[in-house]
Amino acid sequence: MKKHNKIIFSLALAALLPFVACDDFLENSPSNSIVGSSLTDENLPMLVTPLYNRAWFGFNSNFYFGLGDGMAYNLNAPYSDYIYPFSDLAVTGLTGPLVSAWESLYTVAVRATGVIETVKASPANEEAKTLYIAEARFMRGVAYWYLASLWNDVIIVDQEQEFVDNPVKPTNPKKDVYEYAIRDLEFAAKHLPEQAVASERINRYSAFGMLSRLYLDYSGYVASNFGANPNCGTRDEAYLELAKKAAEKVINSGKYSLLPNYADLFTIAKNKDAENPETLFRLRWVPGLTSETGYGLINPHQAYFAFGSIITGDDAAWGGGGTGCPYDMIKEYEAEDVIRRKATWMGNGDYYPEINSANGGLTYDEATMSSAPRWLSVKKGITGSNKDNSAIGRMNSALDTYMLRYAEVLLNYAEAVLGNNASTSNATALQYFNAIRQRAGLGAKTSITWKDLRHERRVEFCLEGRYWYDLVARAYYNQQEIINYLNDQNRGVVVQYLFDTPNDLRINPDLDEGSRAVGTATAATFRLPYPESELLMNPKLRETPVPFEFTEDKITDLFN
Repeated sequence: MKKHNKIIFSLALAALLPFVACDDFLENSPSNSIVGSSLTDENLPMLVTPLYNRAWFGFNSNFYFGLGDGMAYNLNAPYSDYIYPFSDLAVTGLTGPLVSAWESLYTVAVRATGVIETVKASPANEEAKTLYIAEARFMRGVAYWYLASLWNDVIIVDQEQEFVDNPVKPTNPKKDVYEYAIRDLEFAAKHLPEQAVASERINRYSAFGMLSRLYLDYSGYVASNFGANPNCGTRDEAYLELAKKAAEKVINSGKYSLLPNYADLFTIAKNKDAENPETLFRLRWVPGLTSETGYGLINPHQAYFAFGSIITGDDAAWGGGGTGCPYDMIKEYEAEDVIRRKATWMGNGDYYPEINSANGGLTYDEATMSSAPRWLSVKKGITGSNKDNSAIGRMNSALDTYMLRYAEVLLNYAEAVLGNNASTSNATALQYFNAIRQRAGLGAKTSITWKDLRHERRVEFCLEGRYWYDLVARAYYNQQEIINYLNDQNRGVVVQYLFDTPNDLRINPDLDEGSRAVGTATAATFRLPYPESELLMNPKLRETPVPFEFTEDKITDLFN
């Protein structure tokens, strides 16, 4: 880097994010003032710490679920502009959460690149330097996977200062962005330690788990000749095998397992537990802070989801008035799938002792809602008020954000084994697939198809920002199938349904179906528009992508 190897993140963001109004985004970030020559083994960790929370805040705030669940129609909120543009398939370059997510993902990528450059220039020992470079490359790889999955062709920032000096440039093709992300994660898998250097940080198995996702997704894109034939119907066998091997690395490590109780995943005690055996990567939010004392370091999901102040104990409860479960989502649950449904959605008659605990808990019913509930409200991400748990604050659920759970790695393995077959009865794939179902109190299957995997992913990770990316990955090689699937969700039809605990779903005979204007899914749906602010600042985003020049040798011995 130029100028004494100093990390000039504020300049990077000034060039990249001209409309960011939150000046405290980099406040108290030690990496802003640490120069490469002053770094030691002891203060290297401080450089990477913001990559676990503050840098991701704009992505996590409401885009995480707005796009990940709303776009897939797991979630609907007709009056909330951080959800309905996605659930209505009406996203534009002016959609607020889209702009925030673009800014946030590039904050992660640029900051990680700056960390890498600064660590390289430090006098710290080579082993420590390699470790923290690997940690930063993990974060950058994940950010670029999101960017490639959502916007396809984007700018790869390989040198921070060069980008600060010249941010107006054309994009790189999606193929290269994917390859860049994979190489970052392969470096992380090779050089991160088996045991994380500190509580709740990533290790090499975090990288292998993430690679099982990327290899699996990329297998369809490669087989389609990088998008030229999105209905080819098959996936690349070599990348399917890599996905299987990456998942095996995690599974065979013996370090991870499913929590016995699914609902415990979303309690503060288990979610924040450094020994949680199901967590491979999470964003780490600071408990006890509020929107006034720690904006940018808190998890605000509860504020967007809570149906009323009876939950939060304050005014930050914006999920009333329709934020809830579409009919297409609730009918996805099997009748016996009560455990996951209740941990995800509040249905009429459900009781939650941990919420409003001083008054005996919360029952979601007519007495609480002043009228019989006409939809299912969000439960996952809801923790209660500060009176229920001192870790909770205004707009802060105190929960960390799951970015990769062990359950996904098990499903990735099963899907990699399924590969291009219509079904599989492979014993190991069934063992891992059925472990997830059995935790949910469901019976085991003796054979599985892609539709079985799609169903389990949708229900298991509902409201965890995952399902849209599963559909996008399928659309790489079966695009028309997913277009039909999205349009068959009948988003424009407002189904009037009734629901009572445990899982009694039925159509309301006293109300007619409503209707609303929504978009139609097409091939263009799988590529988000660039933010209008970015197009104004960088008109070269409209130009033909320029191939990226890879100068680093690709790692070839990762699975030896």
